[in-house]
Amino acid sequence: MRILVLGGTTEASRLSERLQKRQDIWALLSLAGRTHEPAAQALNTRVGGFGGIEGLAVFLRDQQIDLLIDATHPFAARISANAVAASEMTRVPLVRYTREPWKPVPGDNWLEVPDLDTACAALGPEPKCVFLTVGRLGLSAFEAAPQHHYIVRSIDPPHELNLPDYRLLLERGPFDEESQARLMQAERVDIMVTKNAGGDATYGKVAAARRLGLPVIMVAPPEPVSVTTYHELDDLMADIEARLAHAAPPLA
Repeated sequence: MRILVLGGTTEASRLSERLQKRQDIWALLSLAGRTHEPAAQALNTRVGGFGGIEGLAVFLRDQQIDLLIDATHPFAARISANAVAASEMTRVPLVRYTREPWKPVPGDNWLEVPDLDTACAALGPEPKCVFLTVGRLGLSAFEAAPQHHYIVRSIDPPHELNLPDYRLLLERGPFDEESQARLMQAERVDIMVTKNAGGDATYGKVAAARRLGLPVIMVAPPEPVSVTTYHELDDLMADIEARLAHAAPPLA
């Protein structure tokens, strides 16, 4: 079986480690190239876009891909939509492997909003210290609220950031609750803005905000694509096993 994994997430890395151990699977991991120095991966890796839906479809045909796995970030809506369209064009099966969104628990003080512009407006006019963890590509939305002091965390430096008052933290997760609580206290954070990306790698900031009684503006993920979706790696591997068994030639 020949598998193409669209990655860039912790889930894709875990999947890559499992696939790399299989002798009956050829697999390739594709990264969009948005992170300057991506973490080392277990699978052979290509970096860069395909050139839209048509480019991905050509790649699937040329490489004779048997299964396309979308393990991209929950907010990578365009890539996921392209994967659906290319799968339909080529009839290459597509499955999604992603995290379940976080759900509020007792003690959380969340304001759930649909997008970054709404999140910015929800900060209000009074100056605050805002812990901003929305990824570098979403930072420009907060230029509309220059009155706040922002603690901006990103893996890579933003290309251009026109915020008059901010401190930039270049860090890569995972982040635990203790370190996040210390950071929020040291920086005197009043409120946090983050995307509901799910998973455990960055949940520490959510747990820390709950412990400290801080409000959180939580940006909801895009509507999920309508394909078979797995949240557990073992369930996805069971699907792959079933496809392998179905494709195997009958015993003589």
